[in-house]
Amino acid sequence: MKKLVLAAVAALAFGTAVAAAPLKIGVAAEPYPPFTSPDASGNWVGWEVDFLGAICKQAALDCVITPTAWDGIIPALTSGQIDIIMSSMSITAERAKTIDFSDKYYNTPAMVMVAKDSTITPDAAGLTGKIVGVQVSTTHEAYTQKYFAPVAQEVKTYQTQDEANQDLAAGRLDAVMADSIALQAFLDSDAGKACCKSAGNVKSDPAILGAGVGFGVRKGDPVLAKLNDAIKAVRADGTYAAITAKYFPFDIYGE
Repeated sequence: MKKLVLAAVAALAFGTAVAAAPLKIGVAAEPYPPFTSPDASGNWVGWEVDFLGAICKQAALDCVITPTAWDGIIPALTSGQIDIIMSSMSITAERAKTIDFSDKYYNTPAMVMVAKDSTITPDAAGLTGKIVGVQVSTTHEAYTQKYFAPVAQEVKTYQTQDEANQDLAAGRLDAVMADSIALQAFLDSDAGKACCKSAGNVKSDPAILGAGVGFGVRKGDPVLAKLNDAIKAVRADGTYAAITAKYFPFDIYGE
């Protein structure tokens, strides 16, 4: 009987340890400043990293950042390789067929970036006959394919936004489209200041660009309620505003 009791205690302890295993937070492996990027020591830093820390503390969750290839990040979630996506992923109806989303935690417009001497406008008329670069498997690619591909000379896709930005700087592209804040971070860099400028934000299309950015979780995962409660709490107690002020001179939550 004593052995059975000890075995039961050991099994319970083991089960508790498994249940308390850190949640793997999937972040796109490539840098995406100012939201997520590794520093010189390999530690992940940025607005989303700080925000994640606040969310996990508020929800009493043990979280570990797990770099994951962007174009495979949803399959990684659904197959159990990661537990939550936190990678500036736009909330869209198409993605919601496969995964569940938290409430939004930021919402910014999409921008077209061009060479400094360009007269291109951020619309089909301005991009007619042009070569447009965009990151693959993003809402910006979907938008580009719908609105710009029919009139552009070519739409080139890239695994990372940085690759697209570098090709624009090198003159191999006429324009790139991406999140306005991410592109502004590049424009504020020495390389960006030397080569490029904003052509302006594109016309909104929530059906493609989504209704803001949220955490992605597996269908029916109860962690969703904890994330939503934590988002509300950190916004209400001023934590969200304090984190945002470290990176931006304006509110990024949107309407």
